[in-house]
Amino acid sequence: MSYNGRLTSLSHGGGCGCKIAPAVLSKILQFSPFVTFAPQLLAGHQNNEDAAVYQINDDQAIVATTDFFMPIVDDPFDFGRIAASNAISDIYAMGAKPLFALAILGMPINVLPIETIQRITAGGQAVCAAAGIPIAGGHSIDSVEPIYGLIVIGIVDPKKFKRNKTSQIGDSIILSKPIGIGILSAAFKQEKISEKAYAKLIDYTTQLNIPGMNLANHDQVHAMTDVTGFGLAGHLLEMSRGSQLKAQLMFDQIPVIEEALEFAKNNIVTGASNRNWQGYGDEVQSNLELSQLQKNLLSDPQTSGGLLISCAPEFEETLIQQLHTAGFIEAKKIGQFVEGTGIEVI
Repeated sequence: MSYNGRLTSLSHGGGCGCKIAPAVLSKILQFSPFVTFAPQLLAGHQNNEDAAVYQINDDQAIVATTDFFMPIVDDPFDFGRIAASNAISDIYAMGAKPLFALAILGMPINVLPIETIQRITAGGQAVCAAAGIPIAGGHSIDSVEPIYGLIVIGIVDPKKFKRNKTSQIGDSIILSKPIGIGILSAAFKQEKISEKAYAKLIDYTTQLNIPGMNLANHDQVHAMTDVTGFGLAGHLLEMSRGSQLKAQLMFDQIPVIEEALEFAKNNIVTGASNRNWQGYGDEVQSNLELSQLQKNLLSDPQTSGGLLISCAPEFEETLIQQLHTAGFIEAKKIGQFVEGTGIEVI
């Protein structure tokens, strides 16, 4: 059996753009019977943390997360790599070390050849090998749309892990990767993307957020998350709400993938971007009216996006230098936390 179509044509959405819109998700979870009965559960569903943290002794806590989605690219190996990188990122975003993973696999068995599915799982295995962890098992189903992802288990010192709601007034806001992945994926689906831009799409989405693991050791890093399906504004709002502070965002300092900026000017965006803005746009204020371009960029869903870090201002230069040395050469300060609520775009 052979399949000559595009892998992305088998799904209605791709990457973290598949996420349920923030406003809809909030309604779904409004009356969900979450019960936090275990004092050892240090982080759970509250404030949309990147992973759950469960303390097992004075010096160790288990960190657990899961992430999966439908194809964002047509190459099966790259799809597997991107999905795995994205899933492991949640462990790094908590300042934790990944230990092992379990695979989540849903495939239209009667449509895709076995060889294609093998390439997807091989891509995931390649990234896990780069992260130094095994895929210890998993679960598979025959599904209408192709789905791949991981459950990832990690470990961290319970006194050191990073949350997304513990920013302090005056903190600098650092972003480790440029935004624009969702826009590039939209251009890819429309077959408008260049080879150079596609290469950037793959490079950024498969770059592991390993530096997050080491940031647990720095007391000057007060809060951390990664930027994924809700876009830069959505995940910065989670930090703002949790910390009860205002995020002053310097728009001109936000690193943006060059090709994505050009596509955004022509309103080439994902459907998730519009849904994101409808869900939280009223919490994003500005001294001037935001343009559609600015809204497109702030709400663009990232797949395996960068780390969003809140740190003491005196640690800012050291942190940026560490990120540059680790290969995140476009990492920079994009704002600061001040008194107030929501996001203020300057």
